[in-house]
Amino acid sequence: MISDPLDSAEAANIASNPARRAMIDSQLRTSGVNAPAVIRRMSQVSREDHVPAASKGVAYVDRAIRLENGAWLPAPLVQGKMLEEAAPTGKETAIVVDAGSGYLAELLRPMVASLTVISPGEAVGKGTKGKGANLLLIDGAVEEIPAALAKRLADGARIVTGMVSNGVTRIAVGRKDSGGVSLMPVFDIGIPQLHEFDKPKGWSF
Repeated sequence: MISDPLDSAEAANIASNPARRAMIDSQLRTSGVNAPAVIRRMSQVSREDHVPAASKGVAYVDRAIRLENGAWLPAPLVQGKMLEEAAPTGKETAIVVDAGSGYLAELLRPMVASLTVISPGEAVGKGTKGKGANLLLIDGAVEEIPAALAKRLADGARIVTGMVSNGVTRIAVGRKDSGGVSLMPVFDIGIPQLHEFDKPKGWSF
């Protein structure tokens, strides 16, 4: 049996929220997300505060939730897997690409030294917010990491993102080095696609 990483006050708090407890026990732990720091953060952050009012009652269900801006908050397991793959040490300078919920950023905030949150539109633009970051998390599935975003990362920076290829979405991990960005898929899971990161479509005859 896996020991509970929560202290008595946190355990009492989550006991009063059966949906959050079920998310941890039935979605995260059964899928191999057991890192104490991840379980602790996902027990502390109120997911219902990051969804539209009409969706608060289903905030912890195992599916993506439509946001008021038309984007999506991925299912809880996506953020759990991303945080576990990121394994932050508390020393990172991090960027989170957030589609509008703020949930992944709030989970990560106390786990890193500094955090910059940018939108997908900002991520593919020419801005420099977060420049020099050594950890990047993207809360959605992308076809590619654009050069404009890679330029904001320090050499050796770690990347955790959703990726989509041939219609299949996965969590992927990788690094930025002098040759660019390389990603390796690690876990198949449904993740809403961020179309700002779509590859340009070429001509076909």
